[in-house]
Amino acid sequence: MSLIEQAAKRLEELRRAGTTLHEDPTSAVAESDRDDSTPTPEAVVLALEAQARNTSSQVQSPLLRIPRAPVHPRHVDIDLEKLTARGYLNPHGHHSQLADEFRVIKRPLIRNAFANPRNQKRNQNLVMVTSALAGEGKTFTALNLAMSVTMELDHTVLLVDGDVSHPSMPGLLGVPNEPGLLDLLTRPDMDVGDALVRTNVEKLTVLPAGLRHGRSTELLASEQMAVLLRELSSRYADRIIIFDSPPLLATTEARVLATHMGQIVMVVAADNTSQQAVTRALATVESCELVLMMLNKASQTEVGYYDYSADGGRA
Repeated sequence: MSLIEQAAKRLEELRRAGTTLHEDPTSAVAESDRDDSTPTPEAVVLALEAQARNTSSQVQSPLLRIPRAPVHPRHVDIDLEKLTARGYLNPHGHHSQLADEFRVIKRPLIRNAFANPRNQKRNQNLVMVTSALAGEGKTFTALNLAMSVTMELDHTVLLVDGDVSHPSMPGLLGVPNEPGLLDLLTRPDMDVGDALVRTNVEKLTVLPAGLRHGRSTELLASEQMAVLLRELSSRYADRIIIFDSPPLLATTEARVLATHMGQIVMVVAADNTSQQAVTRALATVESCELVLMMLNKASQTEVGYYDYSADGGRA
């Protein structure tokens, strides 16, 4: 019911109760003799409107999102065959050495995230995949790690394109780049569900980078970002959230993201990244208690491929 309708209804109730109102044209009271302490209908309406405005202005924080009905979720079909041809893990494909390697990589991450359910304040289901320099395979690792987690029976995964200056997921997965992460930080009218993209991989959801912003570093370091990450971390108890972040020594965004993360996976390119670069990169993420190193592009691996076919045997 509108404010005017509320006022009109109240005035009608007063009339029925026999109360004399000064705005009544049958009143013998002259305009100049009107008692200012008796509110007129216009005054009642204005007071109600002022009360509504004051109530709306008392919102304690701009971080509070306006509640509304959720929109229909976005959905894309990832071309899994194309990804497989480019060397990525296909969760619907056959067993492979790559799948076995990422089983080994994901296991401690999942254990750290859910071993102590009371430790939610540390956001240990937030996992940032990064590297010291560009070209070391951080995006390759982040996407394959996400695909590997989708094979879990008890967990789902949200893959966040945190490389807001050079997003990779639109080209790899065919997801739209916006709205996404940065839009959630700049538009209080947007619900988290508006930015998420469901996929044909059952347990995989993607949060794109969003519309580019000139102050992306400040946005990622803001209280809005902290609130958003707490919401993402706590909304689903079984969810692993993987951030594909920029290289640590190339931008400042990754260092800012690291302050919010529960775990960090540092990708190091074998026979390519210098020890000095790795040391400098590790120094930038000292705020995170759990930092794991992953050697990428190695010519040999200690993880052997195990054939799960009917006849078994080692490959």
